[in-house]
Amino acid sequence: MSGREMLGIALAAVAVAVLACVPLMLGDYGLSLAINIVSYTVLATAWSLFSGPTRYVSLATVAFFGIGAYTTAVFVESLAWPLVLLIATAVSIVVAAIVGLSTLRLSGVYFVIFSFGLAELVRQLVTWFEVNKTRTLGRYVFADITAAQIYWQLLALAVLVFAIGFWIGRSRLGLALRAIGDDETVARHSGIDATRAKVALFVLSTVFMTLTGAIMAPRWTYIDPAIAFNPVISFTVLIMALLGGVHRLYGPVLGVVPLALLFEYLLARFPNHFSIMVGLVFIVIVYLIPRGIAGLVEGAVRKPA
Repeated sequence: MSGREMLGIALAAVAVAVLACVPLMLGDYGLSLAINIVSYTVLATAWSLFSGPTRYVSLATVAFFGIGAYTTAVFVESLAWPLVLLIATAVSIVVAAIVGLSTLRLSGVYFVIFSFGLAELVRQLVTWFEVNKTRTLGRYVFADITAAQIYWQLLALAVLVFAIGFWIGRSRLGLALRAIGDDETVARHSGIDATRAKVALFVLSTVFMTLTGAIMAPRWTYIDPAIAFNPVISFTVLIMALLGGVHRLYGPVLGVVPLALLFEYLLARFPNHFSIMVGLVFIVIVYLIPRGIAGLVEGAVRKPA
């Protein structure tokens, strides 16, 4: 490991220590906003962990986020919290493995359409089960977990996703995924098991999405399929990742912070037009900042004086 990397890790450790003190310094509103930022940091980084190197655009984020939220709603009153998170992880792995093995042979727009359809399918299945089996559409989530504890758990999850992303970027798996993203046909002819590599990373990324949903569920107190499987979550994560830059591990954070603050302002001031404004932001990002903020920064640094 180079001296530059060691310095980066040291600075990251200091940043995490400072961020861990946030609940002690902010009021209820500030802590709520901090939770929102950290949760989207995990979601956007997990999304780019898979979609960045493979260039598969997924809109299935909310499917796994919702699975995590409903797992908490079902088990939180009867099981210990660590066991609830373990069940959410297991469910995520099973669902993601089945989905990955059956669909990651698709590419381009076909995968985009399927991933969006998957999120809607899961929402409809949960709705059908709730209405026909439990005879109720929503669930109350009563958990003895404070907002500060939710923040700290999400921060730990963010540290973990960054650590795993750092390791993958320097592993044979990361090299294989970059080769797949450049040209999957050539990668296969080079001896890379593309399907196994893509499924492994897809499963890993969805575990973080599911755990984020599970940890966030107590914040709502009450959830139903429309809340847990809101498609706006998938599009928001996509916009944040694209704005920050998906080809660098730190990229999504550069998109999460400004957009989380912007969306908080727009939702408070223009609640009836929020979706329209999100769409406009998405168009601006795609056309004006295709490489993201990280790409702009690196381009400026490399540009000769």
